[in-house]
Amino acid sequence: MLLVSLAAALISLFITPPTPDLIQKIDWHTLGTLFMMLTVLEGFKQEKLFNPLIRLAANFKSMAGLSLFLIFGVFFSSMFVTNDVSLIIFVPLTIMLFRGVKREECILPVISMENIAAIRGSLLMPFGSPQNLFLYQQSGTSALNFMLHMSPLCIGSGILLIIFVLVMYRKEKGAKISLDAAHICGEWEKDKKIRRIAYMALFIMILATIVSRTELWPFAIIIVIVTVCAVNIKLFSAVDYVLLLTFLCFFVFSSSISANPAIGGFLKKAVAGNEYFWSIGLSQIISNVPASIVLYPFTENFAGLIYGLDTAGLCSLIGSLASVINYRLYVRDYPGKGGAFIKTFTLISWAFFIIVVIPGYFLSFWPFF
Repeated sequence: MLLVSLAAALISLFITPPTPDLIQKIDWHTLGTLFMMLTVLEGFKQEKLFNPLIRLAANFKSMAGLSLFLIFGVFFSSMFVTNDVSLIIFVPLTIMLFRGVKREECILPVISMENIAAIRGSLLMPFGSPQNLFLYQQSGTSALNFMLHMSPLCIGSGILLIIFVLVMYRKEKGAKISLDAAHICGEWEKDKKIRRIAYMALFIMILATIVSRTELWPFAIIIVIVTVCAVNIKLFSAVDYVLLLTFLCFFVFSSSISANPAIGGFLKKAVAGNEYFWSIGLSQIISNVPASIVLYPFTENFAGLIYGLDTAGLCSLIGSLASVINYRLYVRDYPGKGGAFIKTFTLISWAFFIIVVIPGYFLSFWPFF
């Protein structure tokens, strides 16, 4: 994934030579937020701050119940902390819990459905995903109107996810699982209490930065760096810098392509009136966040654009940068099994996509304004 994104970025720089304006157009806000979350949630993992969620999960006595708890944990949390952040929280937790109940064969289908939950749950809120936030700020529509238009897709997707889970475990009716939360959690080390308090405080600050959309986010990054240096500087060595570099390459590619006059002229003629399918198609090449930046200036049907972008992540791994995060989280625990991830992810996502793509198309004629 890194090699593909790096090659795309380098090729795009030959199409549009780098300029100060190009560097400014890179979404540094998203990259900074992702860096903060990756750093602090790695601290959560090391200091076992997911223990309360694990103990709550231990109350479920069936695989279907546990899977629904995790999938809808992603679904609802993604509305408020963005889809990528919700996956960073719940995918490692899913792997940990399914290992605990000795059902590792269920990890891939469940985290694939968590990916769908992140994409389709986050679409309800203006700040649920980077592309939603960008388009919401550009559109000028109210948050209430935005949520009204996105609610049919969100509610329908939630119902469909329940059906998918029940079908998956249809042969396990009555089967029980036993989750030893104490064994999985372990004990909190008393001498690391300051670290746990620091990570919790940083996490709350990051969430406030995301939700408030403050322009002071660079100061939040500085606070994270200084605090981690003070409590556990070794934490920086565990951060997934490959993922950050992959995101940076995708943003360089999208900024370069959109700045090219010939490509811009072509898009201006081709996109208007075909926003829904253009947003789905282009996202498979550059992902939906960069596609939103590229396509918005040429859009006449805002609904078609945003509905398409929020459906694009169901087609392929590239379709949504949240899916790239999911992939990276899985292969860090299971090196060499990237192919198995892509196969399972594609089969489940396409089954979902085929069901929702046509209703989404008809909804795209419901104007936002």
